[in-house]
Amino acid sequence: ETSKTDTFKENEDADLDAKLDKRLDARDLAEQEYPEEINPAMWGLVPKHAVKNIEGFYKDYNTLNARSEKVFNCVNYRDSIRERRCLIIVDGFYSPRYINSLSCPYYCHLKDDSLFAFAGIYSEIDDGVYSCSILTVGDHGFTVKANNVRKRMPLLLESEFEYEWLRNDLSETNIKELMRVGFTYDQLEAYTVSRDLYKKGNAKDGPWAISKVDYPGLGGQRSFFD
Repeated sequence: ETSKTDTFKENEDADLDAKLDKRLDARDLAEQEYPEEINPAMWGLVPKHAVKNIEGFYKDYNTLNARSEKVFNCVNYRDSIRERRCLIIVDGFYSPRYINSLSCPYYCHLKDDSLFAFAGIYSEIDDGVYSCSILTVGDHGFTVKANNVRKRMPLLLESEFEYEWLRNDLSETNIKELMRVGFTYDQLEAYTVSRDLYKKGNAKDGPWAISKVDYPGLGGQRSFFD
């Protein structure tokens, strides 16, 4: 789960509000069509065929994250990965690890606390209203070490590949190659935070959510980037 960076801007259209179901967090993104602009987007991509029944779609599908290795074959994602790629801008994310049978949330962020970008895909639900999914990667030594629960991590793009990701002329082969080699975790650091993150209904946008918490018995395993 990524850290919450913003609150979804309430839409004045009450009917649309009901469709969007504001239980979901917001993300800021730079989209393929207008890369110089940053827009808020609802986290959880809604494909074009589901726009008329968003609430029903969310009951049937969890589209917060999209597996990079399957995205071209999934009916909910295949149009967006080809034509509507985006950069999802964040300041950090959470990664769970089991250590001594205890699930410990780690907060991962850049060492200088600057913003960075995940590779993402998006859809336009209504005029100027967007939804998005974060691409994830697996089967990589670092991802297994960092997240030994699901063994997957967000696809954090190397800065030099961010512009490439938004290009309109990429072929399927080009996109797959970027997803394969374009990620980096070299500048990240991580530390354990409160397990209260797991409590249902807790807002994750307060200072407590990224405050360091030590757990007895972790010893030198407090950070997995060392």
